[in-house]
Amino acid sequence: MKSLFTTMLAIGLFCQSQAADLFTPVQKTELRAPSVPLITSDPYLSIWSPYDKLNEGSTEHWTGTEHPLIGAVRVDGKVYRFMGKQTLEAILPMVEDEIWEGNYTFQQPAESWTDIEYNANGWKAGKAAFGSSDRSMIGTPWKSEPDIWVRREFNLNEDLSNRPVYLKYSHDDVFELYLNGERLVATDYCWRDNVLLELTAETKKKLRKGKNVIAAHCHNTTGGAYVDFGLFVPNNQTTAFENLAIQKSVSVLPTQTYYTFACGPVELNVVFTAPLMLDDLDLISTPVNYISYQVRSIDKKQHDVQVYIETTPQLAVNKPIQPTIAKVIRRNGLSYIQAGTIDQPVTAHKGDLICIDWGYAYIAGNMNATTAVSLGDYNEMKSTFASSGKLLPSKGEIVTRQAKLMPAMAYTDNLGMVSATGKSGFMMVGYDDIYSIEYMYQRRMAYWKHDGKVSIFDAFERAKENYESIMQRCRAYDAMILNDAEQAGGRKYAELCALAYRQVIAAHKLFKDEKGNLLFFSKENNSNGCVNTVDLTYPSAPLFLIYNPDLQKAMMTSIFEYSASGRWNKPFPAHDLGTYPIANGQVYGGDMPLEEGGNMVILTAAIAKAEGNANYAKRYWDLLTIWTDYLAEYGQNPENQLCTDDFAGHWAHNTNLSVKAIMGVAAYSEMARMLGMNDVADRYATTAKKMAVKWEEMAREGDHYRLAFDRENTWSQKYNMVWDKMWNLNLFPGVAEKEIKYYLTKQNAYGLPLDNRKTYSKSDWIMWTAAMASDQATFEKFIDPIYKYANETISRVPMNDWHYTDTGTWVGFKARSVIGGYWIKVLMDKMQEK
Repeated sequence: MKSLFTTMLAIGLFCQSQAADLFTPVQKTELRAPSVPLITSDPYLSIWSPYDKLNEGSTEHWTGTEHPLIGAVRVDGKVYRFMGKQTLEAILPMVEDEIWEGNYTFQQPAESWTDIEYNANGWKAGKAAFGSSDRSMIGTPWKSEPDIWVRREFNLNEDLSNRPVYLKYSHDDVFELYLNGERLVATDYCWRDNVLLELTAETKKKLRKGKNVIAAHCHNTTGGAYVDFGLFVPNNQTTAFENLAIQKSVSVLPTQTYYTFACGPVELNVVFTAPLMLDDLDLISTPVNYISYQVRSIDKKQHDVQVYIETTPQLAVNKPIQPTIAKVIRRNGLSYIQAGTIDQPVTAHKGDLICIDWGYAYIAGNMNATTAVSLGDYNEMKSTFASSGKLLPSKGEIVTRQAKLMPAMAYTDNLGMVSATGKSGFMMVGYDDIYSIEYMYQRRMAYWKHDGKVSIFDAFERAKENYESIMQRCRAYDAMILNDAEQAGGRKYAELCALAYRQVIAAHKLFKDEKGNLLFFSKENNSNGCVNTVDLTYPSAPLFLIYNPDLQKAMMTSIFEYSASGRWNKPFPAHDLGTYPIANGQVYGGDMPLEEGGNMVILTAAIAKAEGNANYAKRYWDLLTIWTDYLAEYGQNPENQLCTDDFAGHWAHNTNLSVKAIMGVAAYSEMARMLGMNDVADRYATTAKKMAVKWEEMAREGDHYRLAFDRENTWSQKYNMVWDKMWNLNLFPGVAEKEIKYYLTKQNAYGLPLDNRKTYSKSDWIMWTAAMASDQATFEKFIDPIYKYANETISRVPMNDWHYTDTGTWVGFKARSVIGGYWIKVLMDKMQEK
C-alpha cells in the first residue's frame, strides 16, 4: 500500500544518514496539550499527564483515575523529580482508605452552611461516599435528589503551615467545596475522581488547631452521582522527591512525546514512545511502550547520575481497594515486575469510566550491571534511592489488601559519571490482558498474541531487540504524518493531528474472530462505554482510510456479520455490539436507522475509493442494498429519529441527516459502478440527484440552509456534504460555498457552534465542515479557533471533542476515537489527487 511505501522510503532516508538523535523530535510542536499522552496502547493501558509540567501532578488513566508514574534523577546525591507526584499520606482519608462519616442534607441549607460554627441540626449523619448505586463504595445513597450538601468536621492538633497540604476530591457532576468558609473549588458540568489541589499559604492560614470543617455541595445533572473528599500531606521519609526538575520543553508528536528538563548541572531528555504505526498490525496491537532517557552534563564537568522510574499495582486494578499480588520475574536478559489483582475477573466488568482489573501490568528493564528492578515498600524505596542511588533489596512477592499499602514497582539505571556527550537508556511498560474482548460469547485474545503462540515475555524481548529500529521507524512515521497534515492544512492543523493520533488508536483493540476476520473494536470512552459504535466509526474513519483501510474494514466487518447472522434483522445497521469489553450484541436503548445506515454505506464506498476496487462491498452487497433502499425511502425528510447531532435534543426533519441519507444513496451508486453494475449505478445516481435537488429547495433560507426543513431562522453544520466534494459528485452545486461563507459569520473564539441552538460544538465535525472550504486559507480560519481551544482550555483532559465555543471549556467526552476525523482534510487531498 502507498502509506507503507512512504514509511519505508522515509526510514531508508533516515538510515542512509547518520543515526538520528532519538531524543530530539523530528519537529518541535508549540501546542500546549490539554493532557499529554505518555503510555498509550488500548482503552485500558492509557496514561496521561493533564498538566503543563510533567512533575506538576500525578499521571492519570484517561478516566481521571490515578495511574501513577514517578520519575527522578539523582545527580551527585541530589534528587530531581521530573515525573508524577508521589502518593500522599492522609490527614483526612477518603473512602478508598477509610470510611468516614459526615453530615448531609438534600434540602437547600442556610447561607452560613459552610461556616465552622454552623449548627447542622436537622442534617443527617451518613457514611462516605455519597452517591448513586452505579458507583462503588457508596456508604450513603444519593438517588433521585438533584443536590446534596455535605459537611465534614475534623480536629487538627498539629501546625501544617510549613508543610505542603493537599485537598483531594471526587465529584459527579457540578461541584463546589469550602474549607472553613472559603470556597476552594467550583466546577462546571463535569465529573472527575481524585483531583488534587495544593492549598496556598493563605488558605493554610484558615486551618486552625481544634475544630475545622470541609463543606461541599454537588448538583447531579444526569446519570451517576458522587461526592468524596479528604486532606493529605507528603510523607516525611520522601521529602527528597519534592525537589523538582525544571521542565524546559515538551513536544507531542504522533507516536512520541519528548520532554527536556534541567536537573541542576545536567540536562535530562525523556521520550515516551508508543509504536502505533498503522502499517504494522503487530506493533499497534502489542501493549508495550518505551520510556527512554538521556542525561548530559551542561557545565563542562562530569556528574554522578542515577535514573529512577516507578509505578504501582494501581495500573492493574479498577478500584484501589482490590487485593493485588506483585512479583519479580527474571528471564532471557530482562528483569520484570508483574502486578495484578488476586481475583482476576477476566472480562467480567463492563462499563464506561472503569479501569481493567484482570491481567497483569509489567515494568521491564535490561538485566545488566547498571540497571535493576525492585519490589518493596512505597516510601522506603524512594528514601533508599535518595540516600544511596540504589533501590531497596527486592521482595520476591508482595500481596496487598489495602490501597495505602501498595508497593513501589521501581526501576533504576546507574549511569555513573556523565559528561557532555551524555549517556542514555530505556525501560518498558506493558500490560498482558490475557483475553481482551468477549465477542459473540467467546473470549478473544489480542491480535499480537496470535492465538496464544506469543507470550507477553516474547513481546517484551522483541521490543528490546528491536528498540533502535522501532525508534527510527517511529521518527520516520511521525515525520510522514506531520508532513501530510501540514501540506493539507498548515502547521496548527498538523499539531492538532499530532496530538490526536495516539488517542484515536488507543481507543481500540485489535483481534481476530474464530473465522479469521480482522476486527478493530473501539470503546466509546466517556460517552456510554459501548463497544464498536457505528457513529464513532464514521467520524474516526479518515485516519484509517488514509493509512490502512484494512483497519477501517476491521471496524465494520462485525456490524455486517451481526446482520448476516440473523441476530440483527432490521433494515438498517445496529448502533453498537455491546458494552466494552462485552460485544455480544446491541445494548443501546434506541435505534439510529438513517444515521447508522448512512454511515455504513458511505464508509464502505470510502473504502472502495481508497483501495480502487469494491471487493469489500461485494462481500456484503445484499445488506448494503437493503440499507440503501431504507435511506432512499426514508431519508428525504427524516422523521423524529435519533442522529449523532442530537446534543440539544433531536428534531424531526433534520437537514444534515437527510444529506447523510442522500450521500449514502450516491455512495451505493458509486460502488455499483465500480462493480460493473451500470444500470444499478444509474438508477441510484438518479435517485440521489432528485433527492438532492429537493433537499436544496426545502432547506434553503436566504443566505444559508436550515437545521430542520420546517424550522425557520435556523442553521447547522452540513458536514455530511464533505463526500460530495471529495468524490466530485456535484449533487449539491453551490451549497457548500454558501454554507461556508455563512458559517464564518457564526464562529466564536473557540470554534463554530454545531447549530444555532447552543454555543457548544464538536471539533471533529468542525474539521469536516472546514474541509468543504474552497481554499486552504479559508480552511485555516476554522482550524485556528480549535487550536486556540486546545491551547487554552482549562479542561485538562485527553482531547475532548465536545466543547463550548464561547468559554473554551469542555461539555463532556474525552479520549474518544472520533477525533480520527481530524484527518478529513488529508483524506480529501489524497482522494482528489487520485
